[in-house]
Amino acid sequence: MAGVARYDEIADFYASGWSDLIDDPASLRLLDLVGPVAGRRVLDLACGHGRVSRELARRGAEVVGADISAALIEKARSAERATPLGIRYVHTDVTTGLPPDAATGRAGHASGTGATTGPGAFDAVVCAFGLSDIDDLDGAVATAAAALRPGGVFVCAILHPCFPGGRGVSGSWPGDAGYHAEGWWRADGELSSLRRQVGANHRTLSTYVNTLRRHGLWTDELAEPEPAPAWAAKRPDAARHPVFLVMRCLKADSGP
Repeated sequence: MAGVARYDEIADFYASGWSDLIDDPASLRLLDLVGPVAGRRVLDLACGHGRVSRELARRGAEVVGADISAALIEKARSAERATPLGIRYVHTDVTTGLPPDAATGRAGHASGTGATTGPGAFDAVVCAFGLSDIDDLDGAVATAAAALRPGGVFVCAILHPCFPGGRGVSGSWPGDAGYHAEGWWRADGELSSLRRQVGANHRTLSTYVNTLRRHGLWTDELAEPEPAPAWAAKRPDAARHPVFLVMRCLKADSGP
């Protein structure tokens, strides 16, 4: 349950640092790869304070957000109370599956679309910068795959696992180790403000792709959006390398 404490303790910092204005290249590309969502049922896995959930709902999706941090889920629910968008937020450990009633529809009521509330209830699952925060990657991907209908899409954005970082910016793996050294670590770059506080799990690109494939999620498209010009201008050496990776996968029509 270490993940609970890591994010509960910095919920205010996290929510204040990432507003509902989605203009960062990685999140914009994630939303682009999800495609049109009006009338579709979308699960936001590791939703945090609900930033992406709200954008999906504004685009017409029926959204369920799930996260392990009680403090962040409460911030998401508070935003929903202030400006209702019909989003259901669920406090749960996404590595162990979703609660049986997690797929209930707008305003916490059963969906009127006839969609099931069991496995395969969602047309899309998104995870914006959550996979490296989650210690049990296999469990999280298993939950995403189980939630999707056959042919549904899973789209995730992560810090590029091949990113070596730069001056003041920690890369994906510890500076005193190498790319193949997988595991959790806490960044030390002075400009890596979030990961200095909560750390992250480094995994190789092959670990991500093979885990997705093992659960019947087949890579359909990859994107490596460039960082925002303002970010790159202050970190020119880091910006020479790919910083973000966005992946879209399709769920196989049959099992893995």
